[in-house]
Amino acid sequence: MASSEHPTGTTGPTHRAPRHRAPRALRILLPALLILGWLVAAGIGGPYFGRVDEVSSNERTAYLPETADATQVALRAPEFTGSEAIPAIVVITSPEEIDEQTSAALQQVAASLAGIDEVDGEVSPPIPSEDGLAVQVFVPIDAEADIGAVITAIEDELAAELPSDLTSYVTGPAGFTADLAAGFSGIDGLLLGVALAAVFVILVVVYRSLLLPLVVLCTSMFALCAALLTIWHLAAADVLLLSGQTQGILFILVIGAATDYSLLYVARYRDELQHTRHRWPATVQALRGTLEPVLASGGTVIAGLLCLLLSDLKSNSTLGPVAALGILFAMAAALTFLPAVLYATGRGAFGPPRPRYAPDAPDTGSSPAAHGLWGRIALAVRRRPRPLWVLTAVVLAAGCLGVTQLQADGVPQSDLVLTESTARDGQEALGEHFPGGAGSPVQVLVEESALQDTADVLLAADGIESVAVTAADSPGGTAPVTEDGIGAQGPPGTPAAEPTVVEGEVLLQATLADAPDSAAAEGTVRTLRADLAAQGADALVGGVTATSVDTNDASAHDRALIIPVVLVVILVILMLLLRSVLAPVLLIATTVLSFGTAMGVSALVFNHLFGFPGADPAVPLFGFVFLVALGIDYNIFLMTRVREESLRHGTREGVVRGLAVTGGVITSAGLVLAATFAALGVIPILFLAQIAFIVAFGVLLDTFVVRSLLVPALALDLGKVIWWPSALWRRGAP
Repeated sequence: MASSEHPTGTTGPTHRAPRHRAPRALRILLPALLILGWLVAAGIGGPYFGRVDEVSSNERTAYLPETADATQVALRAPEFTGSEAIPAIVVITSPEEIDEQTSAALQQVAASLAGIDEVDGEVSPPIPSEDGLAVQVFVPIDAEADIGAVITAIEDELAAELPSDLTSYVTGPAGFTADLAAGFSGIDGLLLGVALAAVFVILVVVYRSLLLPLVVLCTSMFALCAALLTIWHLAAADVLLLSGQTQGILFILVIGAATDYSLLYVARYRDELQHTRHRWPATVQALRGTLEPVLASGGTVIAGLLCLLLSDLKSNSTLGPVAALGILFAMAAALTFLPAVLYATGRGAFGPPRPRYAPDAPDTGSSPAAHGLWGRIALAVRRRPRPLWVLTAVVLAAGCLGVTQLQADGVPQSDLVLTESTARDGQEALGEHFPGGAGSPVQVLVEESALQDTADVLLAADGIESVAVTAADSPGGTAPVTEDGIGAQGPPGTPAAEPTVVEGEVLLQATLADAPDSAAAEGTVRTLRADLAAQGADALVGGVTATSVDTNDASAHDRALIIPVVLVVILVILMLLLRSVLAPVLLIATTVLSFGTAMGVSALVFNHLFGFPGADPAVPLFGFVFLVALGIDYNIFLMTRVREESLRHGTREGVVRGLAVTGGVITSAGLVLAATFAALGVIPILFLAQIAFIVAFGVLLDTFVVRSLLVPALALDLGKVIWWPSALWRRGAP
């Protein structure tokens, strides 16, 4: 009997054979080196928490596939405009029609904005609205600058220079970029603090000790520091892409996973100390019992995450390896640093009560009644398994009906941030006085010979207000295009500007009638693409709206492709682990049912309780990958133990014993993981708030319903047939 006897790593000694003690030098040197190595990694990696912004980007076009129209236009546009600046739109409104005196003052304000550091290029003069109640000013900002700081400087300048009866807003692409940066600013401090505090409270309740929770938290933080150090350098070398979204998920995933794996090891080590006098053999035996379930669990999560590499969106495909590296370091810390520290502290890390050497203590394979609450739950499940699993499945299936209410077809950029937003308010003010798409035009890259034909298609579209062509010698950088051709700008007699031509192509800019992040604007872009294709024009349509369209389309494609692949990959892993076909199929089915319920309940909560405007198309994909990969862990911990007990006691008795033995630790692990993902809700970004609720609720559902009731009851009802076609099915007891 060796490492396979207690694969769950929950409780129970692995064997009682006499142990040979390792040399004293090894017992001192190896733990010391492991602790020192992790301290060095944490010391080096810790400062990188404040440097993630150096290698991360929240620019949506950076994550689109290179073949997307919006990506190609974004790459080519600077060749025509001569600048990669990000435009900020200053909207100034007045309760009364703006007179000449106020207009002159606004001219001076616009001129003063040009003196702000990191303003890259000419600031436009104030452009009045048709109703005379507002002006807009375009301010180009250096793309390499700290956008948030520049926006703050613009707002301060406006507050100091504008007359008191005028109201100003800073919106446009730069304004929304600043909002996102501000939303993600709490990741390094607030998110980590809330997550660690939640985990600490749970661990104190579980262990009734202060030292042991601190050791476990150090394990999680050291794993995160080492992971961040590695990922930062890979991102700096352009091997990986980082965003605020990926960073937040990485932090939570590493803390949650490392804590879960630590819980398994601590439970096994504590039990070994009760049956083993000396710390070294207890450590060796605890590691042997923990290694298999942690590797199986972590390997399953990593395999599921790496399926994201199939994504067309780089924001998804790069999350896969980033999160996989985080899980790898979580496993490494839980299997090296934690055992080394607990070996050094011995029984002193526990308590009260501390585990005392008691060789005659009952083995965990004894009656389920010896396992307290979970023993009683296991016995209750055994009494009437069929009605229990049928009722549970029906309730979960009913929860799945809420999926029909899920609005995962994208949300406006102005709704991505959940807190107050000056950019969002400015977008509304802009739409009241100007065409909704002012400042964020549709960009169309087309051959020079097709300029007029393409412009005619744009002008005929219902959602387009006006069309211009990029022209370097025009005062505003563009020249209007009408059905009669390119128009002149300036005093009477001014000749029409020549369009800027690059490699035989020109860049048309069409102002949308609707806000660029609205569903109506996206519909206009889709119609334009269809009309241009029908005309036979070799045109590429880009811009802010087209970027949203291409992102949503790529997300829908990823969802349809990756979800089935994840299911197949995890199914194969379960078949190899459990040496069965039927059991893995049932486990996958229960996990998918749990996911459907989590998504259905989440849709109802998002729509009717939180009042969210919708969801990104990637939300179901991320929710699926995390819930299936992480939720299946608890089924792995349960069923590997059930299989072990079934080999000795028969399937039905093995199910009862397995549930009783694994209940406490798996429940603690589920609470920790749910708490860490729930911490994502403190970041005021819609996507992260939705992922936080979906995963936290789904993990709790897996922990308390699927793993505790549905799977055990189903296994009890089926008996040994669940192991078909393995030898346990052919020869095992029912």
